[in-house]
Amino acid sequence: MNGLDEKDAEILRALQDDADVTNKELAVKVHLSPTPVFERVKRLREQGYIKKLAAVLDADRLDCSFIAFCFIKLKQHTFENARRFMDSVQDIEEVGECYNISGDYDFMMKVYVSSMKEYQRFVLRIMGDLDCIGGLNSFFVMGEVKNNFGIPVRPSR
Repeated sequence: MNGLDEKDAEILRALQDDADVTNKELAVKVHLSPTPVFERVKRLREQGYIKKLAAVLDADRLDCSFIAFCFIKLKQHTFENARRFMDSVQDIEEVGECYNISGDYDFMMKVYVSSMKEYQRFVLRIMGDLDCIGGLNSFFVMGEVKNNFGIPVRPSR
């Protein structure tokens, strides 16, 4: 994180906590006037520290509270299989997150559906159509302990 001072870090933490904050409110939070805050936010966007601003939605209200972590093994470790899987996942609405991981599995996905029946449909009809998959193992979320949707932000040393 080259070039972040304490004010930049404060701005990023404040935006991560509430991206809907106005520039004026943000300025008050970080003890600067609005113009320097506007310029700092603009620079932080241009430098790629801020990828996008998004709303955090309520999975229960949207009937997507059945959450599964799905671990995937490819049939063969080839570039083509990995690319096919990664490209396919981009268009699967139920997949909220997907990571290429090390260890016994190749990928880990966080899947949002409404029920076990819907997860079964997801596995059989969506994942089952991907011929590059050699194995799939699922773990189901019984309760959320922590999810602050954020990452640690510290100034550069």
